[in-house]
Amino acid sequence: MQFLCLAHEDSQVSLSPLPHRDTMGSFLRDNSAYELRSVIGRGLEDLMTVNLARYKPTGEYVAIRRIDLDSCTNDMVNYLQGELHVSKLFHHPCILPHKSVFIAENELWVIIPFMAYGSAQDLISTHFTDGLSEQSIAYILLGVLRALEYIHQMGYVHRSVKASHILISADGQVYLSGLRSIFSLIRHGQRARVVHDFPQYSVKVLPWLSPEVLQQNLQGYDFRSDIYSLGITACELANGHVPFTDMPATQMLLEKLNGTVPCLLDTTTIPPEELSMKPSRSGADSGICEGPGAGGARHTNGEPSSSSRGNPYSRTFSSHFHAFVELCLQRDPEKRPSASSLIGHSFFKQIKRRSSEALPELLRPVSPISSLDCMQPQDSPTGLASLESDLSQLDVDDWDF
Repeated sequence: MQFLCLAHEDSQVSLSPLPHRDTMGSFLRDNSAYELRSVIGRGLEDLMTVNLARYKPTGEYVAIRRIDLDSCTNDMVNYLQGELHVSKLFHHPCILPHKSVFIAENELWVIIPFMAYGSAQDLISTHFTDGLSEQSIAYILLGVLRALEYIHQMGYVHRSVKASHILISADGQVYLSGLRSIFSLIRHGQRARVVHDFPQYSVKVLPWLSPEVLQQNLQGYDFRSDIYSLGITACELANGHVPFTDMPATQMLLEKLNGTVPCLLDTTTIPPEELSMKPSRSGADSGICEGPGAGGARHTNGEPSSSSRGNPYSRTFSSHFHAFVELCLQRDPEKRPSASSLIGHSFFKQIKRRSSEALPELLRPVSPISSLDCMQPQDSPTGLASLESDLSQLDVDDWDF
């Protein structure tokens, strides 16, 4: 099949070995060096299988993305090559690294670190259903901003910032993933002012996309669209759900273009009479205000966990956090600060320790999946079943690493 030959040839060129500068270490490009364990996810229209695996030389556990090249279209192969080119180009402690990339028979194997806390979205969907604490969000968003600062300085727009693309390792390090939708501003050696390309396979990320990306007009968009997505992600982490998700795509676009602004749900944005009521689960919440600082404006309470007593939003986030979100969600992209500027925002003054010291403590009672440390090939079926039960709580399909 001619396409397959071309795909493999192109892949061999574009998927060449990673530079030996990866801080996570360089892993062998040989499938016999990896012992495949359970399947923990699927993706790319079922062309990708994600396995938990043990790296035999060190015993370390990793996740392996196995992609069936025989079934990939030309567009899909080009899509993957773009992502892997960027992963080789980028080198930053807050961007998820690829430990190795190689082709095994008809499959592309991408070896990545296993994230024992899963994604930030896993945390809010399984443990913190009414949102994370402000301090833990500060640590997470600071890691994301450092990654975005680097990505933007390199001349790229991420275009897929959301909680499921924020991964947390066992030692509390924050990594940004989701490079598959990334796009370069560099054209013919020159840095373009704006981008007009609409992200491929972007249905899942519509609620996070900025108004100017969704509008698809001649004005285009730039790196500041990522700042808007960061603001949506901040609301997602704080409220426990994503703004706009109860809306059809057309209504979502109209709301964003009309300046409808999501906000943090707390005592300053929800009217007192609503806070005194037991929240209703009769409808999904859009998590939006009618404008920045619109305390007392039209608002609904969201969908708290069934175990909540009273209103879970009877809390007050700091004025610094509210101001941070409002800056990110400015309708006019020209008014949004850069990632470099936001790193110095007063919201982050509450950070006093390293993420590796603070996050594991702030995320309690959640603990990283630790069964991996003691699990050996001869482990009992009971141990494997327990591990797979832990893994089933992670929405690996949406990590999009």
